[in-house]
Amino acid sequence: MKKIILSLTLIFIALFSSAQKNTILIIADDLGVDYLSFYANGGDTAIVPNIRSLLATGIQFNNAWANPVCSPTRAAMFTGRYAFRNGVGTVISNASTPQLDTAERSVARLLRDFAPLNYATANVGKWHMHLANPVPQRTFPNYMGYDLYSGNFNGAISDYSNYVRIKNGVMDTVTTYATTQTVNDAMDWLDTLSGQKPFFLWLAFNAPHFPFHKPPNNLHSYSALPGTTNHINAFPELYFKAMVQAMDTEIGRLFQYLDSNNLRDSTNIIFIGDNGSDRDVTQLTNINHAKGTLYEGGIHVPMIIAGPAVVNPGRQSDALVSTPDLFATILELSGFSNWINFIPAAKLPVDAISLVPIILNDTTDVRQWIFSEQFQVPTNASDAKAMRSKTHKLIRFDSGAIQFYDLTIDPLEANNLFGQSLTILQTQQYNFLCNELNALLNQNSCTPLSTSLGENEQENDLPFLFPNPTSKLLNVEWKNHENETLILKDAIGKIVKQEKPGVWDVSHLQSGVYFLSSEKTKWNRAMKVFISN
Repeated sequence: MKKIILSLTLIFIALFSSAQKNTILIIADDLGVDYLSFYANGGDTAIVPNIRSLLATGIQFNNAWANPVCSPTRAAMFTGRYAFRNGVGTVISNASTPQLDTAERSVARLLRDFAPLNYATANVGKWHMHLANPVPQRTFPNYMGYDLYSGNFNGAISDYSNYVRIKNGVMDTVTTYATTQTVNDAMDWLDTLSGQKPFFLWLAFNAPHFPFHKPPNNLHSYSALPGTTNHINAFPELYFKAMVQAMDTEIGRLFQYLDSNNLRDSTNIIFIGDNGSDRDVTQLTNINHAKGTLYEGGIHVPMIIAGPAVVNPGRQSDALVSTPDLFATILELSGFSNWINFIPAAKLPVDAISLVPIILNDTTDVRQWIFSEQFQVPTNASDAKAMRSKTHKLIRFDSGAIQFYDLTIDPLEANNLFGQSLTILQTQQYNFLCNELNALLNQNSCTPLSTSLGENEQENDLPFLFPNPTSKLLNVEWKNHENETLILKDAIGKIVKQEKPGVWDVSHLQSGVYFLSSEKTKWNRAMKVFISN
């Protein structure tokens, strides 16, 4: 009897663990943080109760980066590889634009064909990693890992209530409002599943991408809008908010479906925007920093991960995260820990870093920097690479121009520090980002700066701190002063650590600014240490 009970218990545990592995990735098209009040600071935001509901069961990521436009973001999430590796650097708009190589190993293919539990997979909505012509390309989503593809290939649809849909390679015309049709297709597919397999659903809305058409009145609270071309052109923000609210309403209908079919408690849900808001509707004061640029308004996106996998839900995370990280995160949430062994050698390295340790509340950070880029054919003045730490950001344009910002005091990137007199900390941050960018790209994209020293300070008489900011370990290097004691004080002057140079454990300290000085050698000013626990 004990053996029978043990066997039944093991079977139950196996079935239960399998049921915890469903994932739905929801992508909003051209939705930056400026229209979500839980990100924006007093902005005129959209009504999104269903998206907001994810916060209670999830994690709000405050420092998530995407690419400046949609095709590269999607390709990077799909492959876990940066654009300079997968080749998709800008919007796929014609045959001369590089499209995604079908030899890339996608997250869907790994889950469907190689994971310990073979997944049912579907991609519904906007594709935009290939063109719909020639005809064979219409089956690329299926070839690259999806049991079902149903949606539009292009970057935008000209009419939300009359557009061409491709379903497993076959074209038809849809007259149902596109946001509604996307959820209809998703639920129709979920209805076909037997429950024996876990599922992965890539749900990519066209909304709220241009054109800013008025949605059906039952989906939003802006029913008085006339919807005429002249009114849309005069007040695009109102229609944009209506489209966001309509998308949220349809997301709520999907959530109700999950609840009624007992799937909600076994499904992790990821919500993101694919890039910043369009310049025609952005709430930035400088519209030239919106979608299509490597400024924060173009690449800082909303990201929420919610569901049964999240330990201590209701959290916010200031971790640096990048949309390619969702590749590894989805695989590892699905119990596929050795996925790297199933990537062809020609498609290595993979840049994604799993966010599962943050989801499990085992750590606060998995990266020291995040990276984004844009490159076009032919080249464009906005083509550039960008990298940021917790506090600073470097943009290196392909023209050779460099911009450097302190995001802690200049989040709108109005003051380019490059070429100005930098503090020691600013110089260290610039050099850190410059060296990391050069190492990532395997080229000399920028040149490190010499350290700016204060009066009476000699070369090598200041410690080098890395990484700074940090959350756990701080490397303190001080050439020719290895045996000298350093003092770390908090903001009110209390000593929190006295130690010689080396690797310091600072994980027990609260987040904030600390000040480093020497017991013997006098400096003009204490060095700032940023801790983000």
